[in-house]
Amino acid sequence: MLKKGSKLYSILTGSCPRCHEENMYVDKNPYHLSKLYQMHETCSHCKLQYKIEPSFFYGAMYVSYGLTVAIGVATFIIAKVFIGLDLFYSFMAIIAALILTTPITFRLARNIYINIFVHYNPEATKNVHND
Repeated sequence: MLKKGSKLYSILTGSCPRCHEENMYVDKNPYHLSKLYQMHETCSHCKLQYKIEPSFFYGAMYVSYGLTVAIGVATFIIAKVFIGLDLFYSFMAIIAALILTTPITFRLARNIYINIFVHYNPEATKNVHND
């Protein structure tokens, strides 16, 4: 399920969506906030340009919105239904969960968005090195 060649592999690891050989981010740890937004320009293996067009990753904001809504709903259900917190503390749990997961949500949104447009190609690195 989480093997090279699957979209899920690229999304969860942050690897190049075309060749899955290199991480797209300068720093793999999303909690190093000073480097959260820093991405490599291109993949060193298949030469994929990550920023496909100017302002490409603005579309990832919509994906991020969906992810934060899902996190908020899941947190509310866990806090209210399973743990039994009252409404105020359930909303405090949502706020805490969203703050703690913001860097991960940011990266996942970008990973999902670029994987919508770029597909895995195991021959990508061979084509680049043969030129």
